[in-house]
Amino acid sequence: MKNRSFQILKRTILAGLTGFYRNKSVSIPSIAILSTTLVIIGTLFFFKGIFNYTLEEIKNKLDIKVYFKTNSSLSEIENIRDKILALPQVKSVNFTSAEEALANFKTKHLGDATTLEALEQLGFNPFGASLTISAQNPTDYEFIAKSLNSETTFLGEAGSVIDKINYFDLKSSLERLNKIIGFINILGFWITIFFVFMTSMIIYNTTRLIIFVFKDEIYVMKLVGASNMFVRGPFLIQAVISAILSAVLAMFIFGPISFYLGKRTDVFFSGLNLYDYYLNNFFPLFSLLLVSSLFLSVISGFFAIRKYLDI
Repeated sequence: MKNRSFQILKRTILAGLTGFYRNKSVSIPSIAILSTTLVIIGTLFFFKGIFNYTLEEIKNKLDIKVYFKTNSSLSEIENIRDKILALPQVKSVNFTSAEEALANFKTKHLGDATTLEALEQLGFNPFGASLTISAQNPTDYEFIAKSLNSETTFLGEAGSVIDKINYFDLKSSLERLNKIIGFINILGFWITIFFVFMTSMIIYNTTRLIIFVFKDEIYVMKLVGASNMFVRGPFLIQAVISAILSAVLAMFIFGPISFYLGKRTDVFFSGLNLYDYYLNNFFPLFSLLLVSSLFLSVISGFFAIRKYLDI
């Protein structure tokens, strides 16, 4: 019984391979459109990686700068620094004096004569001292910033010498970036849905066309006693072959493209080499494309067989 089942399976697979070769003129267009859909899905995979890397880089470079009023005394600033250092969420606190802030400003605008001249005409140092706070973890910045807020009692009256805390400006920028990422994800989702629908229709109609072309051959197979599985099986095998080839083709397309863009993304994103990302995530990406391809191809083929292959 097992040998007979194995022989049927073997013949079904061979019939599917033969049918795929004979029907390559109608199978190739379905592979092309399926590969296009997979490339879109894969592109979203790369975009997600880029966005996650960008967010992590921003979070890792994030810090809180506390700017003090120009009339703040050194003792008042040191008092606040000691309180901040006492927080377990704080990793380090760096002090920048008003004189250092002025020198840094002059260095930054060394080639801007107008700005430097305007600064000289002021006749005094307009910059106050500042503290740069680094947290133990990126998630701790929210807590630290809220603790320093004037609405809390953490600093008490000592907080009156604080002029500005930059975290809340950075927070709004991060929130805008998250909104942009969310919008692109939604847009990518609907584009993918559109191509999935188009691909399903093409595979569905391709399978229907193949059934129509070989209807007389199928009729003869039934007359000589072929089982329903043996008649339907080759069409599903062809769908599986198309799915595998489409996934391999999509991966092949991503290889040279990511290699070409690798050095450029490495410079633009300060360390993210797209080709390295492709190699490091080769199997997860291939698995995603293969599963998506098999699902689209086999499901579409199955419904076409069920509706049009009257056996």
